[in-house]
Amino acid sequence: MTARRPFRPAALLAAGMLFALTACGTAPWDDPETTGSTAAADATPTDAATATPTAEPEPAPVETIQVIQNDLAAGNAQRTLTAGAASLGVTYWSTLSMDQWVSGASKPLSLSISGSLVPDDGQGLYLSRVSLSADVKDADGNALPSPAVVTDDASVEPGYAITAPYSYNQTFVVPPVDDRAASVTFTLTYEVLIQTTPTSEDYAKQSAVDTLTVAIAQPPAEATDAATPDASGEPAADVTATS
Repeated sequence: MTARRPFRPAALLAAGMLFALTACGTAPWDDPETTGSTAAADATPTDAATATPTAEPEPAPVETIQVIQNDLAAGNAQRTLTAGAASLGVTYWSTLSMDQWVSGASKPLSLSISGSLVPDDGQGLYLSRVSLSADVKDADGNALPSPAVVTDDASVEPGYAITAPYSYNQTFVVPPVDDRAASVTFTLTYEVLIQTTPTSEDYAKQSAVDTLTVAIAQPPAEATDAATPDASGEPAADVTATS
């Protein structure tokens, strides 16, 4: 007669719980710590979307504005010049407003000169000559036909007294110039005579040079009354001096 083993429910329950716990765990082949891989790494990569390059817009061209020098923009210009022992104070202005300094207009340039001596031992100081030349240029700085040099020689000997309370005043009229003109640069030469002693009839001649640039106002594009040079390319007239 075969002997029967006694039934042990507790042992079977323990074995079932062990199996259940083991079955609920992660399989060794799915464990990243044992396989060294992840789902993301094992996943089949997909093609990334290819970005279409966007063309960079070309920068808009920047308009270059040319600034023309205008020494009379503030209404007048004051200068201090030296001619040997003489100090000359010169003021320039125009009775014509700057917006009216167009190529086709007659343009007045006025000046006033007074002088003093350093040291002043009582000698006389006289202005014997003033010369003015006008250099006309276009916006690019190219020379254009220009008026001839004008000279004002003193009509009295030895010259015009310019020490206080006296002064020399003159207006030069610039005629119409080439309609391409953008500026006029004046070169002014002042010649003075300085008495060597208060009672002497001998004089020392000295000179001073100054420059002044005035812009030519540009009329509207539709304007048709701009000055035009004659067939030879020369302006129709020269600078004139009026007392």
